[in-house]
Amino acid sequence: MLNKLLLLCLALTAFAVHASPEQDPLAALLASRGLLPVSTPVSGPSVSPDQASKLLMTALGFSGSTYRMGGTSVETGFDCSGFVQHMYRDAVGLKLPRDTASQAAATQPIDAAHLAPGDLVFFNTQRRAHSHVGIYVGDGKFIHAPRTGEKVRLESMNARYWQQRFDGARRVLSGLKPPVPSAIAAPLMPPPSSPTEAAESAIAAAERAGLLPRRSR
Repeated sequence: MLNKLLLLCLALTAFAVHASPEQDPLAALLASRGLLPVSTPVSGPSVSPDQASKLLMTALGFSGSTYRMGGTSVETGFDCSGFVQHMYRDAVGLKLPRDTASQAAATQPIDAAHLAPGDLVFFNTQRRAHSHVGIYVGDGKFIHAPRTGEKVRLESMNARYWQQRFDGARRVLSGLKPPVPSAIAAPLMPPPSSPTEAAESAIAAAERAGLLPRRSR
């Protein structure tokens, strides 16, 4: 239940990544609760907020999938770069390269302070740069396919192991070549009828569950 509430809050946050609180009431609501992430300019068009939201919902829907070296689908299992490639292809319609080094080369470097939901986070886990990759979810967490014998899962970047191996953050630009459509996709949450009402409801539920401090009335 807590994971579902966190997912909904993060998904709604992703919708407002590039919005201005002065222009958008949903962005103003999220900013007032400290949930509006800060983005950084890139040299090309980045993935849109609604694409980032869809990406996160799809990726978290694959939590628990099996890790397999060289795997690129739920049938075969995923390795880290295969998971990232599959999520971006099926959720966003963008084709990332297959291996971690090429994914790093094809994306835009950003400062870790400007990480936003949907960005990629890289780690040096094999004594070489960009040898592991995951998708940033928000709140210092990322989702990835860890290693043989493990499942796709959400983890904290603040864990000592990942802090010591962090190798940079990068942003996927929307100008990547679209892939051939895949017949396999994760089930997605239906869009809310009113984003502002959905945000209020999600924040209230998160407060009741202890995920956020309660607002003063």
